Order: sequence, then structure tokens, then C-alpha cells
Amino acid sequence: MSTAIDRFDEGARARFAARGRTIVRDDELLRHPVYTRVLHWSVAIFFILALLSGFAIYSPWLFHSLTPLFGGGAMTRLLHPWFSLGFVVLFVLQVLNWLRPMTWTDADRRWVRRVREYVANTEPVEPEYVDFFNGGQKLYFWTIVASAVIFLISGIPMWFPKTFGRPLVDIGYVLHDVAALVMLVGFIVHIYEGTAAQPGTFRSMTRGTVEKRWAWTHHPAWYRRATGRNPRADYEEAVRRRSGRHESGTS
Repeated sequence: MSTAIDRFDEGARARFAARGRTIVRDDELLRHPVYTRVLHWSVAIFFILALLSGFAIYSPWLFHSLTPLFGGGAMTRLLHPWFSLGFVVLFVLQVLNWLRPMTWTDADRRWVRRVREYVANTEPVEPEYVDFFNGGQKLYFWTIVASAVIFLISGIPMWFPKTFGRPLVDIGYVLHDVAALVMLVGFIVHIYEGTAAQPGTFRSMTRGTVEKRWAWTHHPAWYRRATGRNPRADYEEAVRRRSGRHESGTS
């Protein structure tokens, strides 16, 4: 029996799918549908706007260089809480969208125990239990969720200082800054992991698709479920084909 969240998410996906189209080629798999991609980039845009306007207000040496982007100091102070609120609202929709695939499992605990091997890139493919998201992606996601909650709660007293009083506002400033810094560091790591660390990942949020070899390399359990094929066998077959082409080219 579907929940209200499932029905909402399925309805939103269907509405966006009717207005957009994702082309999936023979050697590709659909990774992120239109709805997910629109949400992702909307969250990113509002996060960057909130970040830049927040830095402009927070740092005197950035005030004069960043506030003109938003129409001056007064307008920056006015827009910052609305940018932040837009980020939180859109991120809530993203949480609903990814609630099921981001659920923590025993496989994620196994992944965390071998995080050193992942960072050192000692294995050519991920273990076969790694599904749509790995343990590191889930840890990042839920860290941002917790930071966004703190970000919102701490920002309310700062938005209405006369209502909440100076002590709560001062506490809000500290918590707000900590949450913003955590999200900024996570954002930088997220960009690195989605580009240089794993080539082919970025296209999943632009075109919506990934190559099958990317899927069996980074998310074998998802590849098996999406194709019904053995990810390790397909990887080894691809290695044999590459070796055969290399040998024939040098003979």
C-alpha cells in the first residue's frame, strides 16, 4: 500500500516526465529522471544564492564585492532569508524524492568499513552490494539534511530578532554559521566526487543517463537490478574486449 509521500512523488515525477524527455542510448541506463534533475539544480541554485548573500552579510571584506550582485547591502539582507527559505523548501522535496534510496542499510555499514579502499581507489569496481547510492553518499545526504534543519531553526531568530531576543539571536548566529560551513564543505566535496573523482557522474544530472560501464563500476547492485545482468561478469568481459583490441592494434 503506497504512502502519501509515495503518491506525491510519483505524481510529481509523472507531471515532469510529461513535460520533458530523457534520451537513453543502447549503452546507457536512466539514472535520474527529469523531476530529480530539476529539483537538484533548483536546490543548487538557491543554495549558491543563499551562500553568496550570506557571505556578503557575514564578511566585511566580501560585502563590497558581493552585495552589488543583489542590488546593494539592504537588498542583500532582505533577499538572504528568502534564498535560504527557498533552498530549505526545495531540499525538503528532494528528501521526499530520495527518502527510499537514501535509507540506511547493512550494506552501507559494510561500505563504511572499507572507506579507505574507496578513497585510495584500490579496487577497479565497487563491491556487488553497492546499490543506487553508496554509504558515503548517504552519509553526505543525511549530514546536509541535519545541517539544513539547524540552518532553518537558527535562521528564524536572526530573521525576527525583536521577537526572540538577543540571547537566542546570538546562539542562532553561531549555529547558523556552523551549519553553513558544514554545507559548504560538503558542497565542495560533492562537486569533486561528481566530476574529477568519478568521470561520467556529472552527466547523470544533466542528461539523466550514465554509461552501463559506469553503473557496473560504481553501483553494481543497481546495475544488476536495472539490467538483470551480472555486473562483475560484464566488467570482466569489457576488460577482455579492451585487451583484445589493444593486442590486435599492436600486432
